[in-house]
Amino acid sequence: MSRGLKFFSFGLFAGLSLIPWTGFAEGLPSVSVSLGGASEPEQISTTLQILLMVTILTIAPAILITMTSFTRFVIVFSLLRQAMGVTNVPPNQILIGLALFMSMAVMAPTIKEINENALQPYIKNQLRQEDALEAAMKPLRSFMFKHTREKDLALFIGISGDERPSSLEDISTANLIPSFIISELKTAFQIGFMIYIPFLVIDIVVASILLAMGMLVLPPVIISLPFKLMLFVLVDGWNLITSSLVRSFGVII
Repeated sequence: MSRGLKFFSFGLFAGLSLIPWTGFAEGLPSVSVSLGGASEPEQISTTLQILLMVTILTIAPAILITMTSFTRFVIVFSLLRQAMGVTNVPPNQILIGLALFMSMAVMAPTIKEINENALQPYIKNQLRQEDALEAAMKPLRSFMFKHTREKDLALFIGISGDERPSSLEDISTANLIPSFIISELKTAFQIGFMIYIPFLVIDIVVASILLAMGMLVLPPVIISLPFKLMLFVLVDGWNLITSSLVRSFGVII
């Protein structure tokens, strides 16, 4: 793993573990920035490392959502909205916020383990940076391995030209992350397909009735929308879909 990726990864894990709602982090260090000349090579190296870490952390949100359960949640919610025929309700901000907080709930055990085994020992100078990064990667890699298909792992291992691994520890994180992403995409589309079916049936029935009545001018979507909304409310759709998505990650409710 490159030095830049190391700084980024540990900064990402530190940010995850310091989220206020977790309540795990204690004794956060203060940070001060000053301008002045560097008299020793070590000072220059440290300054460049900090600048590199801050620069790479600008893409942290994109990496964060692809290494957690967020991808599956937001795609399923988007497909649900399209299946119901309401393109702007709920708005994107609501769906993204819901997916984000659901991801926090699902990832809470992983974040807690990272905080206890990597971040806190590193803050207390009990672990070196390399050891803390390795400890932080273990629970996150374990989470991604549980939801990544072997076929997808084999694809990116072949693309990178790496040798066939004998164990999961031999698989690099650079190959694991994109494998996890496409596995999540496939799972999300499978769930979305199942959600589409009842709404599609309603559309077909309404369109057939309108065609039989000769009402070709009236769009079937306008007539079917209230029925789809009524069906979704009667079955308590948001609760049902949210609980099903959370259970798909092995969370017991």
